[in-house]
Amino acid sequence: MEAAFASPINFIDTSHEYGNGGGEKRIGAVIKAGGMPEGYVLATKADSDGNDYSGQRVRASFEMSLDRLGLDRVDLYYLHMPEKNPFEEMTAPGGAVDEIVSLKQEGLVSAIGVAGGDVAELGRYVDTGKFDVVLNHAQYSLLNTRADGLIDKTVAQGMAFVNAAPFSSGILSGSTDRNLKFQYQDPDEEVLAATEQLRKVCESYGVAIRAVALQFSTRDPRITSTAVGMSRPERVQALIDDAAVEIPDELWGQLPAPLNRELVLPKE
Repeated sequence: MEAAFASPINFIDTSHEYGNGGGEKRIGAVIKAGGMPEGYVLATKADSDGNDYSGQRVRASFEMSLDRLGLDRVDLYYLHMPEKNPFEEMTAPGGAVDEIVSLKQEGLVSAIGVAGGDVAELGRYVDTGKFDVVLNHAQYSLLNTRADGLIDKTVAQGMAFVNAAPFSSGILSGSTDRNLKFQYQDPDEEVLAATEQLRKVCESYGVAIRAVALQFSTRDPRITSTAVGMSRPERVQALIDDAAVEIPDELWGQLPAPLNRELVLPKE
């Protein structure tokens, strides 16, 4: 966190449930030590408690996040994985959607959004006209562009789109570790072959696959921000370096067609 706050990065994304609150606690420890620069944008998320994704749960999740972070408000607040519960239940009077709207109306958050993996379900939330931001993970990358229509729809509504997991949860990071995941699952032979094909195209132009995977998202004018997971301080500078790599224009036209696998999350 200290490395991120000292870098040109100005946006951090976390959640109530990451590490059972441990993520927010770590971020909060650095914030409380005076480490967050002026103008930094912080986003966190409401999470269900088992099957409970009620309005009361959203409020409780928010209050716990504020306590961990040491803040009295946040810039951006999402409903995290709203597809876990029926849309009709989430949008019912007094439900989760009404409660997150209330948080914005009360001035406790500047913007509200939905963050999840189900492209079609997120589109239903866009249609409500109540949100400012959509975050979708692992559905817009070199291997999967299933979110393309959702991005168009979000931007057409005047909303911001945040693309998360441009490395498809690891496999496009450039590592040769065979334990890397593809969309949170173990990759099969087709995925490994497609990744190797992408790697060879990138190397033929003298650039690393991880830089191409990152800029596939950051170069898209429809995408407001790209969320990338980082676990060590040195990866902060590596990310910044990859974002600055000059990639030949002709490379983009040589990329193979994406697999466009449907996102299937592991069972809890």
